[in-house]
Amino acid sequence: MANAEKTAAVEELTELFRNSSSAVVTEYRGLTVDEITTLRRDLGENATYAVAKNTLTAIAAEKAGVTALEGKLTGPTAIAFVSGETVDVAKVVRDFAKGHDKLVIKGGYMDGQPLEEADVIQLADLESREVLLSQMAGAMKGSLSKAAATFQAPIEKAVRLAEALREKQEAA
Repeated sequence: MANAEKTAAVEELTELFRNSSSAVVTEYRGLTVDEITTLRRDLGENATYAVAKNTLTAIAAEKAGVTALEGKLTGPTAIAFVSGETVDVAKVVRDFAKGHDKLVIKGGYMDGQPLEEADVIQLADLESREVLLSQMAGAMKGSLSKAAATFQAPIEKAVRLAEALREKQEAA
């Protein structure tokens, strides 16, 4: 590879690192071009799946200030640079790896922190952001309903007491 090509590849990878909040590092040894294309299509617009030389990737990561990939850049490496939700990308990669045992999840990084394979799987097991937000909103709505009932109970009790006293006076 010519020096200009390497420089361009490093610059492209550096931009991918800078423009992504997280990444999932995989080993793709033994996957066909069609399988990699399928994975890219499954990732959609949530991530850019890039196959790159480890030395160029290490240089690009260093230039972008990413230090969380130490020890992950061995063997044939491809990285899913996340531009959407990390959980969604982790789910796609995990599900693809289940169906294609040649794809190995090595780990990655999220918000500058290193991720091991188990961390990526744990992220994939989380519900999507929308589901978690709706669950939280439901819990908050339930809490507000309970609070409203609690505030209204003394008023209702006072009304029932006043009604009972009125009925007692009418009876007497």
